[in-house]
Amino acid sequence: MPDSEPIFLLLPSILSLILFFILIKRKQRRYNLPPGNMGWPFLGETIGYLRPYSATSVGEFMHQHISRYGNIYKSNLFGEKTIVSADAGLNKFILQNEGRLFECSYPRSIGGILGKWSMLVLVGDMHRDMRIISLNFLSNARLRTHLLREVEKHTLLVLNTWKEKCIFSAQDEAKKFTFNLVAKNIMSMDPGHPETEQLKKEYVTFMKGVVSAPLNLPGTAYRKALQSRSTILKFIEKKMEVRIRKMKEGKENSEEDDLLEWVLKHSNLSTEQILDLILSLLFAGHETSSVAITLAIYFLPGCPLAIQQLREEHLEVARAKNQSGETELNWDDYKKMEFTQCVINETLRLGNVVRFLHRKALKDIRYKGYDIPCGWKVLPVIAAVHLDPCLFDHPQLFNPWRWQQNNGSRGAGTATSSASSSNYFMPFGGGPRLCAGTELAKLEMAVFIHHLVLNYQWELADTDEAFAFPFVDFPKGLPIRVFKS
Repeated sequence: MPDSEPIFLLLPSILSLILFFILIKRKQRRYNLPPGNMGWPFLGETIGYLRPYSATSVGEFMHQHISRYGNIYKSNLFGEKTIVSADAGLNKFILQNEGRLFECSYPRSIGGILGKWSMLVLVGDMHRDMRIISLNFLSNARLRTHLLREVEKHTLLVLNTWKEKCIFSAQDEAKKFTFNLVAKNIMSMDPGHPETEQLKKEYVTFMKGVVSAPLNLPGTAYRKALQSRSTILKFIEKKMEVRIRKMKEGKENSEEDDLLEWVLKHSNLSTEQILDLILSLLFAGHETSSVAITLAIYFLPGCPLAIQQLREEHLEVARAKNQSGETELNWDDYKKMEFTQCVINETLRLGNVVRFLHRKALKDIRYKGYDIPCGWKVLPVIAAVHLDPCLFDHPQLFNPWRWQQNNGSRGAGTATSSASSSNYFMPFGGGPRLCAGTELAKLEMAVFIHHLVLNYQWELADTDEAFAFPFVDFPKGLPIRVFKS
């Protein structure tokens, strides 16, 4: 009997532990999780989710999962338990409740390469402060005057190099335009200058790493990107040191009306914070806008009626300019480009430059009878909503007329867009994290399209297609052949 005494002494503790685990398990069982498949241990379903697919679709993975489980399902992605949402209402709910019920939560690898002070990964007050800086620099007044002028100048710098019947990569030309524009307005760097070209070269290497597997091993794209990041930051820091020295010596250059100058004068950010802000705005301001312009060049040849109506609209703007004796576009000209805005909306809806967002639940949430547990990853898939046939008739059809208020019938088919579906159109995100460069991006597209359709006709010189990798890209760079109008 004495040998059994320790067992009896431990029995209450053992029973308490069993009871504790039963209670925990019961608590877990109370969650009514959406249906789904958690996939392999750790990897989950990440490989299948990130497999390249046509950018004008949701991809085979999403299509199968939505067909099987519905618009809201559970999975294991990026090493975390995840709720995936292709539901328009839930996506809007997630974005509108940023900071209260949900929080931005990108994989660590993204923060490692963009920096811990990047606007993409920041949350809370620091993100708000960084966003305010960006919005002040991209104010409506600045858009109307300085930035409109800059956008037109850099558009013409690219388009004026195009030669009759020449074949080139539309994607490379769009990237040249947006990079030069961003570099000029962030750090007053001139197009074609050796330091600008060197920075562009480093930036290309950096971008390849952002979209690669986060393997920090010798020879990998990710390791090379980290090295390029270090080179780019040193370059920006040298620019900062020169500006600070000039400011102390009272030798400020009024021509340097750029973001770097603005931040140094009007913010209390540390050097590290400024470096990450500049790098993240180079990334955001260059990459997404160039992809959107390339998508417009890709979609338009398949819709001759849209090109015809664009030309009519822009010829009317050009005729008015000639009659007034003006040469440069002004804000009133831009506001007349109403059908152009329809083309821009349709390009963003069908092409989906930003396909999904990374969020995390800050507390237990119930939506449409399903539970989203606190701490779980949440992926609102914007592309799935934009391509939902319940919201957009013939969603695979490029039809800019769906965005007209009177739903004109010049386009093919009966593609209309109701007020309710327009409410779920979120190419730039939404809520407190709505992209700060939204209006600049639309301005860039409109001005580029204006000069493109007035001066050129073009055709695809080779078969190419927009793919999601998951970032949207053209494998061949979208080769086009141009003809003078």
